[in-house]
Amino acid sequence: MTATAAQPRRWAPSPADVVDVFVYVVVLNLAAEYVPLVITETFTLSLLTALLLKATLEVVVFLKNRAKRRFKAATTVGAKVLAALLLWLILVGSKFVVLELIALFFAGSVTLGGFFSVTGLIIVLLLARAGVRRLLAAPPDRIGDGS
Repeated sequence: MTATAAQPRRWAPSPADVVDVFVYVVVLNLAAEYVPLVITETFTLSLLTALLLKATLEVVVFLKNRAKRRFKAATTVGAKVLAALLLWLILVGSKFVVLELIALFFAGSVTLGGFFSVTGLIIVLLLARAGVRRLLAAPPDRIGDGS
Protein backbone atom coordinates (compact mmCIF):
# COMPACT_ATOMS: atom_id res chain seq x y z
CA MET A 1 0.00 0.00 0.00
CA THR A 2 1.48 3.30 -1.06
CA ALA A 3 1.36 6.52 0.93
CA THR A 4 -1.07 8.08 -1.54
CA ALA A 5 -3.44 5.11 -1.34
CA ALA A 6 -3.69 5.51 2.45
CA GLN A 7 -4.75 9.15 2.22
CA PRO A 8 -8.47 9.78 2.09
CA ARG A 9 -9.74 10.92 -1.27
CA ARG A 10 -10.77 14.57 -1.21
CA TRP A 11 -13.46 16.01 -3.40
CA ALA A 12 -12.32 18.66 -5.81
CA PRO A 13 -14.65 20.57 -8.11
CA SER A 14 -14.40 19.79 -11.80
CA PRO A 15 -14.18 22.53 -14.40
CA ALA A 16 -17.81 21.76 -15.28
CA ASP A 17 -18.81 22.44 -11.65
CA VAL A 18 -17.08 25.82 -11.72
CA VAL A 19 -18.73 26.74 -15.02
CA ASP A 20 -22.10 25.66 -13.60
CA VAL A 21 -21.70 28.05 -10.66
CA PHE A 22 -20.79 30.90 -13.02
CA VAL A 23 -23.84 30.13 -15.17
CA TYR A 24 -26.03 30.03 -12.06
CA VAL A 25 -24.67 33.42 -10.93
CA VAL A 26 -25.48 34.97 -14.30
CA VAL A 27 -28.98 33.49 -14.43
CA LEU A 28 -29.66 34.39 -10.80
CA ASN A 29 -28.56 37.99 -11.29
CA LEU A 30 -30.61 38.32 -14.48
CA ALA A 31 -33.61 36.94 -12.60
CA ALA A 32 -33.00 39.40 -9.77
CA GLU A 33 -32.94 42.21 -12.31
CA TYR A 34 -36.03 41.22 -14.32
CA VAL A 35 -38.23 39.18 -11.97
CA PRO A 36 -39.56 41.28 -9.07
CA LEU A 37 -40.00 38.24 -6.80
CA VAL A 38 -36.31 37.31 -7.01
CA ILE A 39 -34.16 39.44 -4.74
CA THR A 40 -30.49 39.20 -3.90
CA GLU A 41 -29.02 42.14 -2.05
CA THR A 42 -25.38 41.83 -3.13
CA PHE A 43 -23.25 40.07 -5.70
CA THR A 44 -21.57 38.10 -2.90
CA LEU A 45 -24.97 36.80 -1.78
CA SER A 46 -25.84 35.84 -5.35
CA LEU A 47 -22.55 33.92 -5.61
CA LEU A 48 -23.24 32.12 -2.32
CA THR A 49 -26.81 31.43 -3.48
CA ALA A 50 -25.46 29.98 -6.72
CA LEU A 51 -23.17 27.67 -4.72
CA LEU A 52 -26.10 26.56 -2.56
CA LEU A 53 -28.27 26.01 -5.64
CA LYS A 54 -25.49 24.02 -7.32
CA ALA A 55 -25.12 21.70 -4.33
CA THR A 56 -28.87 21.33 -3.87
CA LEU A 57 -29.61 20.72 -7.55
CA GLU A 58 -26.85 18.11 -7.78
CA VAL A 59 -28.52 16.18 -4.96
CA VAL A 60 -31.96 16.59 -6.56
CA VAL A 61 -30.72 15.42 -9.97
CA PHE A 62 -29.05 12.40 -8.32
CA LEU A 63 -32.27 11.49 -6.47
CA LYS A 64 -34.38 12.08 -9.59
CA ASN A 65 -32.16 9.77 -11.65
CA ARG A 66 -32.40 7.07 -8.97
CA ALA A 67 -36.19 7.38 -8.94
CA LYS A 68 -36.29 7.18 -12.75
CA ARG A 69 -34.17 4.01 -12.67
CA ARG A 70 -36.48 2.60 -10.03
CA PHE A 71 -39.50 3.39 -12.23
CA LYS A 72 -37.91 1.72 -15.27
CA ALA A 73 -36.92 -1.33 -13.23
CA ALA A 74 -40.36 -1.76 -11.65
CA THR A 75 -42.17 -4.84 -12.89
CA THR A 76 -45.56 -4.49 -11.20
CA VAL A 77 -48.18 -1.77 -11.49
CA GLY A 78 -47.91 -1.04 -7.76
CA ALA A 79 -44.15 -0.65 -7.96
CA LYS A 80 -44.48 1.65 -10.98
CA VAL A 81 -47.08 3.80 -9.18
CA LEU A 82 -44.89 3.98 -6.08
CA ALA A 83 -41.83 4.93 -8.15
CA ALA A 84 -43.86 7.55 -10.04
CA LEU A 85 -45.09 9.04 -6.75
CA LEU A 86 -41.52 9.11 -5.46
CA LEU A 87 -40.37 10.90 -8.61
CA TRP A 88 -43.23 13.42 -8.30
CA LEU A 89 -42.40 13.99 -4.63
CA ILE A 90 -38.74 14.65 -5.48
CA LEU A 91 -39.60 17.04 -8.32
CA VAL A 92 -42.18 19.03 -6.35
CA GLY A 93 -40.62 18.73 -2.92
CA SER A 94 -37.22 19.90 -4.11
CA LYS A 95 -38.66 23.35 -4.86
CA PHE A 96 -39.80 23.71 -1.26
CA VAL A 97 -36.42 22.45 -0.05
CA VAL A 98 -34.68 25.12 -2.14
CA LEU A 99 -36.97 27.84 -0.76
CA GLU A 100 -36.39 26.71 2.82
CA LEU A 101 -32.62 26.44 2.41
CA ILE A 102 -32.47 29.95 0.96
CA ALA A 103 -34.59 31.27 3.84
CA LEU A 104 -32.45 29.40 6.39
CA PHE A 105 -29.05 30.47 5.04
CA PHE A 106 -29.81 34.00 3.91
CA ALA A 107 -32.58 35.14 6.30
CA GLY A 108 -34.38 37.51 3.96
CA SER A 109 -31.32 38.91 2.16
CA VAL A 110 -32.07 36.54 -0.73
CA THR A 111 -35.58 35.69 -1.87
CA LEU A 112 -36.49 33.49 -4.80
CA GLY A 113 -40.20 34.19 -4.64
CA GLY A 114 -42.64 31.34 -4.28
CA PHE A 115 -43.10 27.87 -5.71
CA PHE A 116 -43.75 28.94 -9.30
CA SER A 117 -40.96 31.49 -9.54
CA VAL A 118 -38.43 29.08 -8.04
CA THR A 119 -39.66 26.35 -10.40
CA GLY A 120 -39.13 28.65 -13.38
CA LEU A 121 -35.73 29.71 -12.06
CA ILE A 122 -34.60 26.11 -11.60
CA ILE A 123 -35.77 25.18 -15.11
CA VAL A 124 -33.86 28.13 -16.57
CA LEU A 125 -30.78 27.24 -14.47
CA LEU A 126 -30.77 23.66 -15.72
CA LEU A 127 -31.40 24.68 -19.34
CA ALA A 128 -28.64 27.30 -19.21
CA ARG A 129 -26.26 24.79 -17.65
CA ALA A 130 -27.03 22.23 -20.37
CA GLY A 131 -26.67 24.87 -23.08
CA VAL A 132 -23.29 26.08 -21.84
CA ARG A 133 -22.01 22.53 -21.40
CA ARG A 134 -23.10 21.72 -24.95
CA LEU A 135 -21.50 24.93 -26.26
CA LEU A 136 -18.19 24.15 -24.53
CA ALA A 137 -18.11 20.45 -25.47
CA ALA A 138 -15.58 19.54 -28.11
CA PRO A 139 -17.18 18.70 -31.45
CA PRO A 140 -16.98 14.94 -32.14
CA ASP A 141 -15.01 15.41 -35.37
CA ARG A 142 -12.39 17.63 -33.64
CA ILE A 143 -11.58 15.36 -30.67
CA GLY A 144 -7.97 14.24 -30.76
CA ASP A 145 -7.03 15.80 -34.13
CA GLY A 146 -4.52 18.15 -32.43
CA SER A 147 -5.85 21.36 -33.97
